[in-house]
Amino acid sequence: MKYRPLMILGSGSDVGKSLIVAGLCRLFRQDGLRVAPFKAQNMALNSFITPEGGEMGRAQVVQALAAGLAPHVDMNPILLKPATQVGSQVIVHGKVYGNFQARDYYRERPRLVRKVMESFRRLSQAHELVILEGAGSAVELNLKKSDLVNFAMARRAGAAVLLVADIDRGGVFAATIGSCHLLSRAERRLLSGFIINKFRGDPELFRDGVGIIEKRTRRPVLGVVPYFADLALPEEDSVALERKPGGDPRSHPANLRLGVLRLPHISNYTDFDPLEHEPGVSLRYLNHQDVLGDLDLLILPGTKNTIGDLRYLKETGLAAAIQAYVRGGGRLLGICGGYQMLGLEVRDPLGVEGPPRAEAGLGLLPVVTTMAGEKTTAQVKAKPLKTWGRGGEEILKAYEIHMGETEPQGPGNPAFVILERCGRRVEVADGWVSPDGRVFGTYLHGLFENDGFRRRFLNTFVPERMPRFSGGLSFRSFLETQLDKLAEELRKCLDVHRLKELIRP
Repeated sequence: MKYRPLMILGSGSDVGKSLIVAGLCRLFRQDGLRVAPFKAQNMALNSFITPEGGEMGRAQVVQALAAGLAPHVDMNPILLKPATQVGSQVIVHGKVYGNFQARDYYRERPRLVRKVMESFRRLSQAHELVILEGAGSAVELNLKKSDLVNFAMARRAGAAVLLVADIDRGGVFAATIGSCHLLSRAERRLLSGFIINKFRGDPELFRDGVGIIEKRTRRPVLGVVPYFADLALPEEDSVALERKPGGDPRSHPANLRLGVLRLPHISNYTDFDPLEHEPGVSLRYLNHQDVLGDLDLLILPGTKNTIGDLRYLKETGLAAAIQAYVRGGGRLLGICGGYQMLGLEVRDPLGVEGPPRAEAGLGLLPVVTTMAGEKTTAQVKAKPLKTWGRGGEEILKAYEIHMGETEPQGPGNPAFVILERCGRRVEVADGWVSPDGRVFGTYLHGLFENDGFRRRFLNTFVPERMPRFSGGLSFRSFLETQLDKLAEELRKCLDVHRLKELIRP
């Protein structure tokens, strides 16, 4: 049975659209529907590689998990990865389409609309219900002519629209009533109701508020969703990174102390979600004002602008602090762009990340990176070459997303050997480990989602004050439990019967 598409739009950025879509995907799946998520255009530096080797946003990966599906680029046909303040790398159907300034990107709109609709039609044909997600605010008047993802997409899909507003940030009446009054008549006809999100306290206290919104807009409020303080699902938005724990890792003296540097163009920080939720680990996101010396492990994460963020490290004094930390016996892991920064030099002769240039690296690994060639995007199976404790011979699942190649030019050893890329057998060395084993880098994302490897890896750094890691977190089961919990909470606070009436065939 085919249902009318449902679209979740927002009164602004970070109001909880992605989470609501994920919860509804799980809820409708539990009710026996074949449901799929869809976001026409996403802007994020947290991305994922599908089994076919296509790149897409992490939010739709979580939503696919909620729907019981393998992620596919049709769920996010356009991904924008900001590389500068005014330009982005554009990914279409999982592959690099080009690098564009905003003005030039808008000229591509007619072609991109066709790509978006190709994906939407394929999903619609294969599933009973498609739940669409908008981006940012749905009523940015100056952007309506170039809209690909909000009401323009709702109109093309014939979707019933719910507008989500975040009451926690204040101004919920302006966000709901104001948004409604800024809509055109055609847009207002698509607007079927509101969801008030992130409410703290007793929702009965907002009963009068619900009445005001409904009276002023002539649209129902389908529910008041509580603020989920203890819900833990991967997030992709850079705004969400601001909510990650920071500060002094010594505030949890009984835990293994890990620090991730908060780079200006940090990407794929969801790599560290399994570490953040592992019992006995205190993981913090750090900047140039924080002390590194008391960490058990420092992590230099991925970045969309390696040379730009490398210069940031030098300008803020973090580069010298990292080098001093290693000289003092500290252990350092670099992933993807972080791995590139650890080397002797990063070269960009073709201007992949900006104007052609080269920058001296941190000099902590004897490797040189050259930005060139096609972007590597692949799901892989790999085997550790460095010994990470007993049982280290298991095959790991991970994925690659990087531009350029890194070549060793001095002592040390590879960290992993890649045995399979997108289902094809290969034998390719990955990463590099310093001779003393304290500095190591890799291009592999998603390593810590491998439960056995994660625990062995952490045991490498366990000091005498702590017991060793054993058993503990199953990250996949943890995510499934979180999604079930989210769906259960939405059933309690949303008018699900009314919602189903909106999408009735």
